[in-house]
Amino acid sequence: MEMHSETTDESRFNRFLVTPVLVIASLYSLYLVIHPYTPFSEMSISILDLTQVQRATHVFFLLVSGYLISSRAHVRKAGVGAYVFAIMAGFPLYAFWKIGLDPKFSICASLFWVAAILPTLYPRSGWWMDKLAALLVIIPYLYQVIMFKDIIDRAMIPEPWDLVMAFGLTMLLLGQVYRYTGPILPCLVLTFLLYNLYGNLFTGVLAHATFDFDLLLAKLFSETEAGLFGMITGVSVKYLVYFTILGGIISALDLGRIIGNIASLAARGRADGPGIVTVIASVFMGMFSGSGAADTQFVSTISKPMFEKGGYDRYEAAGIAATSGTIAMITPPVLGSMAFVMVEILAIPYLWICIMALGPMLLYIIAIISYNYLYVKKNNIKPVEGQVQYDGKYFRRYSFIFLPILLIVGFIYFGYSVSLAVLCSIILFIILACLDPTLRPKSPMVLLKGLATGFSSLIPIGTAVVCANLILTLMVMTGLPNKFSQILTMISGESLLVATLFAAGFALLLGMGIPPTATYVVASSLTAPAIIKIAMANGIPAEAALLSTHMFLMYYAILADVTPPVALSAYASSSVFHTDPLKTGMYAAKVALPKYLLGFSFILAYQGTALLIIPMWRTSSAFTTISEFLLRLAVVSAGAVCMAAATVGYARRPLVKWESWALGILSIGLFIPNLWINLSVLVVAAIFFIGKKNSANNNAALEAS
Repeated sequence: MEMHSETTDESRFNRFLVTPVLVIASLYSLYLVIHPYTPFSEMSISILDLTQVQRATHVFFLLVSGYLISSRAHVRKAGVGAYVFAIMAGFPLYAFWKIGLDPKFSICASLFWVAAILPTLYPRSGWWMDKLAALLVIIPYLYQVIMFKDIIDRAMIPEPWDLVMAFGLTMLLLGQVYRYTGPILPCLVLTFLLYNLYGNLFTGVLAHATFDFDLLLAKLFSETEAGLFGMITGVSVKYLVYFTILGGIISALDLGRIIGNIASLAARGRADGPGIVTVIASVFMGMFSGSGAADTQFVSTISKPMFEKGGYDRYEAAGIAATSGTIAMITPPVLGSMAFVMVEILAIPYLWICIMALGPMLLYIIAIISYNYLYVKKNNIKPVEGQVQYDGKYFRRYSFIFLPILLIVGFIYFGYSVSLAVLCSIILFIILACLDPTLRPKSPMVLLKGLATGFSSLIPIGTAVVCANLILTLMVMTGLPNKFSQILTMISGESLLVATLFAAGFALLLGMGIPPTATYVVASSLTAPAIIKIAMANGIPAEAALLSTHMFLMYYAILADVTPPVALSAYASSSVFHTDPLKTGMYAAKVALPKYLLGFSFILAYQGTALLIIPMWRTSSAFTTISEFLLRLAVVSAGAVCMAAATVGYARRPLVKWESWALGILSIGLFIPNLWINLSVLVVAAIFFIGKKNSANNNAALEAS
């Protein structure tokens, strides 16, 4: 590996170009929140007042800053994925040349293609090609801003330059996504694009009439709620950017250190303290950040010394940290990006999703803590003396850092926009830090660094969201969701269990290669209609079926983050614990085993939807909802404990292999939302928890297992 340029040059490049662009992008996003209340709102400035142009500006900042940053990346060899991506990207270029435009237009389009694709095949060209790409992004953006009204008016009859800009911006987007997330997501976009172009080659239900490439490009570039600047892209503009900026400010103010120290209070005198600290720190960070991989990196860093002192196996520790980090994505009030996509798709209040996430979050925590506790008991791990230097006074001293989170919750509860809530929270964080002498930033540059860090962390997420919008548009144009729904209905035979098993497997498979947001968009578009229909046929009311289905699919998109072979949180954890990423992913999946069954508990029957609270609240009485919620929470918690005991091989006493297998199979019955099955399983499962261990039996059982 080698850097493209000298360290001094890179520092200057960052200081005078990259950082200012990132700071301007953050300030632009923050200003949009207050713009309606300023005198400038009466001036009709397109980049401030027109939704489509706001989204175009957001995409412009993502691509410009993304290419400037990637131009400094290390040289990497082109792998198989690079060649597959380049070959697939060649088909749209060929289709553009076939449109029959004047050669100058095709040559201009080819220049965009080369800037985006060449570095994937010849990585050493990235140093200057990525800078060229950053410059080229400016052209379609200015074209969009200047010609916006004309472009919209002639959406169905695009002019040649419209097509060049559409093709160029699409290729630049796919090229950048390749650089940040690898070849699978851009190849998936190209797969749907080719399906639109060559649908006549398919037979049966998947066949469809082909689309002319010029009309397809116009759809992606010119329509207001489709393509590059559609509704899902709006999620990044309206929600995601504010939470990543919040995360950047928190990082710059070094508040993560305080959060980690507060979490470590739980480790005092407990043998299972390191695991508990990891979980608590993940929950705390989840209140501020919805990024599973980033939070895994943080909690792994703070908990690694505790795990080492406690005598945990390295892979067990890394697995616990990896699966704990993903709690962030279902911890209110700052959930993962999928939650905001769901808000837009279902047109429901964000508060609903926060409430629906509470049950799964609690069960997620119970599953990890149970595994950690039983692992410690089985291996006779002792408390580490002196591993914590903080007490209750420390918590009281810094408890004020949670006030901005309460502010976000309050704003959302009273119906204010999420963006306004987060902006006020950012301001409050800065004020509180400035008032505290131990947290006060040394200079304004600290805050500027936070703004830059916040927007830079959005780049891989934001570009993936734009790709998700492209995928959704391309699927809708061909009617693929309806076709896939027909196929799923035939496969499942109207069985809700079969349909949800297929959907969960499909989401996990997608999540092995593409980010959770894109996974959720694709999985929900293709499988949700059929599952909702089958759920209604199984007695679940329409609204409850709708909400629980989308939460189910969102939940399994999250689990993909800890599912090998491509598990981002496992990679983040392994980088800290210095373990093999694939093996770490296997351990993380083992810790997460009860969570792979959790989703079925709130979708297979109406009473199971009580775990999400809102689906039953909307279709039944408050008393029924609360009583069913508490009952299902208790039963599924017992299932998580039993599954953890079976996985660890310990239930108040060591279990031999056949006992672990038997208990594991039995525990599945506790995830089924049927009270009689649950009670029967609880009676039988209790047998495995009876009896105290003794030394001889302990050693014999351990040797047998």
